[in-house]
Amino acid sequence: MDTPLTTIAVVGLGTMGTGIAEVLARAGREVVGIDISEAAARQAVASLEASTARSVARERITEQERRDILARFRTFSDLQAAADAELVIEVVPETYEIKQQVFRELDAVVSPTAILATGTNALSVTRLAAESQRPERVLGLHFFNPAPAMKLVEVVSSVLTAPPAVESVTRLARELGKEPVAVGDRPGFVADGLLFGYLNQAAAMYEANYASREDIDAAMKLGCGLPMGPLALLDLIGIDTARTVLEAMYTASHDRLHAPAPVLGQLSEAGLTGRKAGRGFYTYDTPGGQTVVPDALTPAESAGAVTGRTVSSVGVAGSGTMASGIAEVFAKAGYAVVLAARSQEKADTAKARIAKSLGRSVAKGRLTEEARDETLARITPAGSLDSFADVDLAVEAVAEDLEVKRQLFQTLDKVCKPGAVLATTTSSLPVVAVARVTSRPEDVIGMHFFNPAPAMKLVEVVRTVLTADDVHATVREVCVKVRKHPVDCGDRAGFIVNALLFPYLNNAIKMVEEHYATLDDIDAAMKLGGGYPMGPFELLDVVGLDVSLAIEKVLHSEFRDPGLAPAPLLEHLVAAGCLGRKTGRGFREYARR
Repeated sequence: MDTPLTTIAVVGLGTMGTGIAEVLARAGREVVGIDISEAAARQAVASLEASTARSVARERITEQERRDILARFRTFSDLQAAADAELVIEVVPETYEIKQQVFRELDAVVSPTAILATGTNALSVTRLAAESQRPERVLGLHFFNPAPAMKLVEVVSSVLTAPPAVESVTRLARELGKEPVAVGDRPGFVADGLLFGYLNQAAAMYEANYASREDIDAAMKLGCGLPMGPLALLDLIGIDTARTVLEAMYTASHDRLHAPAPVLGQLSEAGLTGRKAGRGFYTYDTPGGQTVVPDALTPAESAGAVTGRTVSSVGVAGSGTMASGIAEVFAKAGYAVVLAARSQEKADTAKARIAKSLGRSVAKGRLTEEARDETLARITPAGSLDSFADVDLAVEAVAEDLEVKRQLFQTLDKVCKPGAVLATTTSSLPVVAVARVTSRPEDVIGMHFFNPAPAMKLVEVVRTVLTADDVHATVREVCVKVRKHPVDCGDRAGFIVNALLFPYLNNAIKMVEEHYATLDDIDAAMKLGGGYPMGPFELLDVVGLDVSLAIEKVLHSEFRDPGLAPAPLLEHLVAAGCLGRKTGRGFREYARR
């Protein structure tokens, strides 16, 4: 079965099929494109002509190379054209009925040594193989969209697949310049298995009216470095497609996290399937367009917006990295800052850390020496919260311990002047729990910065049921002045980012527990297939496994969803003291510095 894959048929010339055909033709393969629609075939040819013309214009290929590529791509309307192909890749609509019909017809056409690959990301490869006369030659070959640009290819084996077939297509994927990841047969495989659960949770969050679509998308882009927000990504993928994938995942897992959010069904049934329809979570200029246009849900600037309180001085409580970063942010923006720690020595050390940070900015040419000196001059280190007597905004960044924060807010309540806004940077604790220990809960709000605070643009603004409107307005205005992007969310566990991020991380750990895929394959799949800046295990080790476990426990406790229960492997590693990079060992081992 170790046949050189030189002639390859692609059945289905939609967006994905056309992209795969382009990849193959550019790599020197003879490509037989097959689609029952002559219009689809013409569009595929036109797409390749346009793409290669752009490559010539950018001097990436010569005109002769372009002609050779185009000559290697031929289109047909009958599966009989696949007779001489050593590999057939089907990317027809995502239904068993259509795919099984294609496989049955191919059985009667292709040679006994040909490999049949399905491009499905939601259906069972095993079930499709079982319908074939040659199940040992059937496997999954899951490219990602757009196929020419995306490096990941998931090579999916069923219990029936012969190893030589897997070896042949894996070798082909590498020759195409792709990164193949070997996975078993389950809905979603690795990348979509993790991605679609996250997208589903985002849709449910939006449906619950917890946060606006704009804030959910901005939070995940700015807070996690993702190329697109989840709702915009659902519109790009197709809401009907996402629903189909989730239905298949839920059928296999019975995990409530995979049960499609009702809004996905409602939008699908209404024909609002995303970009291709011109409307989904957002509205687009045309069907198939990329430009979002305002609609009834677009936030409007209210003429009678609440005016915030005046803030000219800020107190930052804490001496750690987050406190120092927040103090630096405010001082850079021109605010007088009091940086208070448990002792004068700790406060001085925190200011020295800021000086080093500013020094690095000067060395990189991002800040002048004069601006550095002016920024440092605005920061007054203090060894007591009594120094907060005159601040207009007090921000705490102490340990993520509810009792510690409550005691601090009791002190702030006594020390801070009437009208001062009191903010907590908690990422997982209830804001109202600290607000209630004060005599002015209406002045308390969450202001969740992300680490490192000077670099990260996002701030989650968390108002409780008791927070005053002008306090909320004040914090949003301050965020804009310090060049951060505020997103509004209610006072519940995880807010936006952690509530969507940590179930995804937990599910990645479960994949490893189930021996479905390796750490390296999962990390590669999410970086190459999902556009994530870091794989889930890289991120867990950076965040800290103890921190991650604490957040998982809070989410599970609040939402009581069995699917949110922390993965046992995470608990075992924390119990063993393997906390990630900070201890030299987490999911991976790190060299001691």
